[in-house]
Parts: sequence; structure tokens; C-alpha cells
Amino acid sequence: MGIISGALSAVVSGVTFCFCSASASLCSAWCGNDKPSTSPPSAKSGRMRSVVLLGFSIIVALAFQYGLGPNVSQLKWSYFIDAWTQSCDNDNPELVKVCSGNSGVYRASFAAFLFFVIFGLAALCKPTANRDAWPAKYALYCLLVSGTCFIPNDPLFMPIYLWISRVGSVFFVLLQQIILVDVAYNWNESWLEKADKAEIDEGAGKGKKWLGAILFSCFILFAGSLAAIIILFIYFGGCRTNDAFISITLVGSIIATIVQLTMSETGSLLTSASMTAYVTYLCGAAVSKNSNAVCNPKLGETSVGNIVIGLLLVFISLMWTGFSYTNDKRLGGSVTAAPEASIEDAEEGKPVGGVVVNNKDAGANEEDATESPEAISPKAFNNSWKLNAVMALVCCWYAMTLTGWGSIYKRGDISNPDAGDVSMWMLIVSQWIALLLYLWTLVAPSLFPDRDFS
Repeated sequence: MGIISGALSAVVSGVTFCFCSASASLCSAWCGNDKPSTSPPSAKSGRMRSVVLLGFSIIVALAFQYGLGPNVSQLKWSYFIDAWTQSCDNDNPELVKVCSGNSGVYRASFAAFLFFVIFGLAALCKPTANRDAWPAKYALYCLLVSGTCFIPNDPLFMPIYLWISRVGSVFFVLLQQIILVDVAYNWNESWLEKADKAEIDEGAGKGKKWLGAILFSCFILFAGSLAAIIILFIYFGGCRTNDAFISITLVGSIIATIVQLTMSETGSLLTSASMTAYVTYLCGAAVSKNSNAVCNPKLGETSVGNIVIGLLLVFISLMWTGFSYTNDKRLGGSVTAAPEASIEDAEEGKPVGGVVVNNKDAGANEEDATESPEAISPKAFNNSWKLNAVMALVCCWYAMTLTGWGSIYKRGDISNPDAGDVSMWMLIVSQWIALLLYLWTLVAPSLFPDRDFS
């Protein structure tokens, strides 16, 4: 009971703080903006605050899942108990706790999903809406998530939002593979640029330290992946399904690396090493979620590691969504939609020595980079609704990640509740998509030399 009281006190204190801090923002929004009407909005300001709110919603979801949800029966308010345990009818009290914990995740996720849908529509009408009144928006989210605590599970959360999350998660899984392939390429390009810069600024031979770092990272990633695959064969082998998954991982990684070394003009060894490590992780996570005890010796052990690693990937995706300049272009933005006075973004148009070839657009990029902020129209930021759409998909995805895609009964066992056939197949299909996507990025420039795949 002390845990519940402390959690409720923390929630009340947080809501009070949000409402108090919101007053100044609301006054500012009602009385006018602190920037001139001719000044274009900063795209980064809205993005950073969106990421912070989404991260806060994940923290709330975890608190509901492992704190309030399983202990809701200890409360003396019968309506609150019925609201959280509705559609959780089962003779096994442990499964009822899992179900009520999952319903807590749906509440936090639904509040964030609804928030981003609302402000995505607002951004369609007013492109600067994603920048304004963020303390008030945080207060609105606190109000939404508090309100969902009093809504019964059936039908809003289970089954309506459950199926919305499942469909939205499929779309985000596709987007996430693009994200991680892009991150792997950008990592290699960043270190190559640092090596070239060191050669120019510090003298000949000074860039070797960055090239050495690339080779060392490749060795660590490949060696770690190989060791992980051997461990997977030892602990999860002997089952036809698992053997197939692990073998496909090994063969697919080898094929991708060989294609990159022999056929590709755009790939890099560090990118191949990164993708090998990523697909190996996906394979390990998939076989550990197999609900067949013959195939999964880890049943009976709480798999906290997969949840932690999965959340880490979520935060990587969030950071990519919130801060990546590439993301704005991929969502349909233009170079002029970059944040004003951003030195790093402006420098992306500059040519770098040593590793860049066929940079025929450098002059055009320099002209774009020198464009004055006054020439940028606020209409250039009408892509902010797409940012909110991506955030809404992330809300769906983390709800499914934390609840095993809504699985209650078809799990491995009570002590390993995140094991399930749906989660296993979603992970392994994600791996296949990632491998195929990476192979496509390697061979597409050779197959279609007249097209620009940059």
C-alpha cells in the first residue's frame, strides 16, 4: 500500500508542477509570440520537446506496468480496480496482474498517441504549432494520461487501441529498419570525414587514428557477433525453428559483407559490421521469445535484458527522429527547412576531401547554405505534421514492445512474460527486412547507375 500511495503522490506532484509551469506558457501563447511574425520558427525546438515528451510517456508506461498495474487490487476504490482489470478475467491471479500492467502501458501510450495526432492535425493548419506553448502541452499530456486512468479497459484500450498499436507498429518496424541502416552509414561517413579533416588541419598521417578506430570497431562488432551466434547455437540450437533463424542470420551477414566488399561502390566495412551486430541482436531476441520450452531453455528466467536493449533502440530511433537533418529530408522536407543559424547543418553542403566523389552538387548546396534566415518562409516548416505522425507510430511500437504485442495467454510462462510467438516472428521478420534493405542499398547504385541513391 505504501508503494501505491507513494506512486499516487508522485503523480499528483508531477501534475501540479505541470499545471503551474503551464500558466506562463499559456499567457505567452495568448498574448503573442516572443519572436517577430516574420521570423521563421525553429524546427529543432519542436523536435527536441517532442522527444522529451515521448520519453516521459515511456517512463510513465513502465511505472504503470510494473508499479501501479500489478498492485491496483490493493486500492480500496472499486471503480478504479474494475477499470484496470476489465477484460482481464482469468483464474490465475498472476496473469491478471500481467493484464492490468499491460493496460497501464496502453493508457500511457494512448495518451501520447492522442497528443501527437491532435498536434499533427494542428500542424497541418498552422505550421508553427509544433513550436509554441510546450509547457502547456506537457500539462495537457499529464491531464490526458490522468484521465485515461479512470477509463475502463473495454473497449477503448482492449481491443480498439490494442489493434491500432499492432497496425501502427508494423509501419514503424519498417521505418525503424530505414533508421538503423541510415545510422550505420552515417557513423562510417562521420569518422571518414573526421579522418580527412585531421589530414587537412593537423598534417599528413594524422587521420590514421580515425581509420584505425574504424578498423578496431569493425573487429569488435564482427567478433562480438560471431561469438553471439556461437552462443545462440549452443544454448538455443537443436530446434528446427531456432536453427533456421540462427543459420539465416549467419549466412545473410556473410552474404551482405561479401557483396559490400566485392560489388558495392557505396558500402563500407563499418556499415556491414554494424548491420551484422544489429541482425544478430534481433536473432537473439527472437529465439529468446520462442514460447516452445524445447526451443527456449531460458523460459523460467525473467528476460529484462531484451526489454532494456529494445528500449535503447527506441531511444536511438527517437534521437534520430528528433535531431537528424536526414530525417527532415526523408520526410519530404527541403534544405531550406533546416533550423536557422545552424552551423552544423549548413556545413553539410560543403565538400570534404579524400572520401567524397562525384560531388557535383556542392556549389548548389553552398548557395543554399548561405541563404539568409529572412528568406526562409514559415511554410517551409509544414512538415512538422509528419514528425508528429512518426511520433504517434513510435507510441504504438513501444506499447507493443512492452506488452509482447498484447499477448497475455500465449506466453512462455509467468516468469518470462515477454516470450511469445507473435513477438518472435515480428522480430525475425524485422531482421529479414533489415538484411534485404541493406543489400538493396549495396546493389541498387550498380543496377540503376542513372538514379541518385544518396
